[in-house]
Amino acid sequence: MTASGPGLRRTLGVGDAVLIGLGSMVGAGIFAALAPAAHAAGSGLLLGLAVAAVVAYCNAMSSARLAALYPASGGTYVYGRERLGQFWGYLAGWSFVVGKTASCAAMALTVGTYVWPEQAHAVAVAAVVALTAVNYGGVQKSAWLTRMIVALVLTVLASVVVVCLVSGEADAGRVGIGASGGADGVLQAAGLMFFAFAGYARIATLGEEVRDPAHTIPRAIPLALGITLAVYACVAVAVLSVLGSGGLGNATAPLADAVRAAGVPSLVPVVRIGAAVAAMGSLLALILGVSRTTLAMARDRHLPGALAAVHPRFKVPYRAELAVGAVVAVLAATVDVRGAIGFSSFGVLAYYAVANASAWTLSSAPAARLVPVVGLVGCVVLAFSLPGVSVVAGAGVLAVGAVAYAVRGWMKAGVGRG
Repeated sequence: MTASGPGLRRTLGVGDAVLIGLGSMVGAGIFAALAPAAHAAGSGLLLGLAVAAVVAYCNAMSSARLAALYPASGGTYVYGRERLGQFWGYLAGWSFVVGKTASCAAMALTVGTYVWPEQAHAVAVAAVVALTAVNYGGVQKSAWLTRMIVALVLTVLASVVVVCLVSGEADAGRVGIGASGGADGVLQAAGLMFFAFAGYARIATLGEEVRDPAHTIPRAIPLALGITLAVYACVAVAVLSVLGSGGLGNATAPLADAVRAAGVPSLVPVVRIGAAVAAMGSLLALILGVSRTTLAMARDRHLPGALAAVHPRFKVPYRAELAVGAVVAVLAATVDVRGAIGFSSFGVLAYYAVANASAWTLSSAPAARLVPVVGLVGCVVLAFSLPGVSVVAGAGVLAVGAVAYAVRGWMKAGVGRG
């Protein structure tokens, strides 16, 4: 039992938690983020990937420590509120909603880019409408569906790696270990590749459903991140060996372009299907997550209270889902996938900066503060290393959120005095 009622069953072991982590990370991000990252870093793409993985690890470990202490829905929205104050919790929630809404648009555009490149925006909007309708009906993504998507994506990625590396077009000289894009390019690539690691903190929210969470979660997080990093590194090396950093940076559907350049055009439809399925699965989960966070913030009156309504029949936050779907559809119709990835990364990095700052307050021991300090500094550096447009837009939206919070506080204070 928990304080609020019956608890969840502790049925998940380390292997199950790792699988859930892989299902959250190994998805559409790798199909979309490689090209803009390569464009930024050139031959420093692999260095950028490594930096992104280090920051992701610190963020996940900080989130795990906080989840053990505050096993409640809301993630960093709750951690920031409890450890740093109401404003920081609000700002984390605002960053999450904004960043993940852009992630939804990026996933929808990934579907469009791989399914029908010439009509990518139209396909993206159709995907958003379809999945919003599915979510409206209360459909939940089950464990077996996660396993199927992970198996399909890993199979497609393995096929891409093998085809590229064994082809006559592969050239190890194209991979490079330098940083032709400079330090700024490597950091920008890390910020963009961070998008492909999004979802790792899902493991940290399983505290009530895993056996021996204090032992299981700290083991599952580095295992899942390590496997994901290995998969991404293999894919990046294989694609670079065929396209080079220049060709990869200019690719619209990088993995499909790579297998075509490797001389196996018959595999292109398989890659496109795999990318579309992965993006649809990610989009479904993202819309669910953003609408639920919107619901929580609306209940606390940080967003319009009308968005807290729950459908009497389907028992879903239908107004929040419709609002999220509408905003995502507009973004999918108007922005490009690279801009959406950059903007999403800025918002999510701001979210995890609050998580690391919250974890820093848990202990005064220097050793215990090392991971949150590295994570906090990493998040701030990567956020402001993103393309200028993403930084300006992201900072502007966060500023709007801060102003809205202040105005709300002034209005409440005025009502109280009245």
